[in-house]
Amino acid sequence: MPIDCHTHLFPDSLAPVALARLRRGSGGLTAWSDATARGQSKVMARCGLKAAWVLNIATAPRQMRPGNDFAASINSPALVAFGSVHPLSPDACDELDRMAALGLRGLKLHPYFQQFAIDDPRMKPIYRKAADLGLVTVFHMGYDIGFADSQQAAPRALAAVLDCFGSAPVVAAHLGGSLCWQEAFRYLAGQPVYLDTAFCSGRIPLPEACRLIARHGTSRLLFGSDLPWSDPLQELAFVNSLGLSDGERQAVLAGNARRLLPV
Repeated sequence: MPIDCHTHLFPDSLAPVALARLRRGSGGLTAWSDATARGQSKVMARCGLKAAWVLNIATAPRQMRPGNDFAASINSPALVAFGSVHPLSPDACDELDRMAALGLRGLKLHPYFQQFAIDDPRMKPIYRKAADLGLVTVFHMGYDIGFADSQQAAPRALAAVLDCFGSAPVVAAHLGGSLCWQEAFRYLAGQPVYLDTAFCSGRIPLPEACRLIARHGTSRLLFGSDLPWSDPLQELAFVNSLGLSDGERQAVLAGNARRLLPV
């Protein structure tokens, strides 16, 4: 059964407001769940998903601790919750220690919502700390539909700081750079970084996706949907359209994720 390595949800009390605000900011993007844990679990059952990574984002320093407490409260074999720290917080590295103590095995960073550039030298202590703790670090990459450009999350920026992570796993979401896949091909394909397929169905030309994946290989490719912002069934159909062998497809849909974070 597939493991979805890129989803988002919110506490029940915040989900309606957060979902409405994000839909407005995206120009009315369709939501495929109500962005609650219960709602996501229903979608997962409909789509035949075994588990999902839940990528939380601290959009302000004051959100770090409550956000990570929420992540810990939902963390389970079915909903593998990632924590987050805010780069502007002086306590970010200390909070990474607390995240690990809470049992959170991953970190999500979003340059636009968190107001930083991936290659900003001030980020390097956070990257090194996350690597020391063995966390899986997931970056939003490329454009975001609610923002004007891709420079803060450019593929070349991530390539410039990969050495900060040593052998710790890094995931470049959206096949390395939403709507800037030629740059992802140039700077990230073939590098020691995982790519996920979130929000790619119907957005990247299939020949370009196949070219990028052929260069990068499938051993570091993860299935992701970006639920609630895309239907997992559509994103599964995208993976099935890539012309992979059965073994490669199974690795992308579950095997690679299970190797990173056993569930």
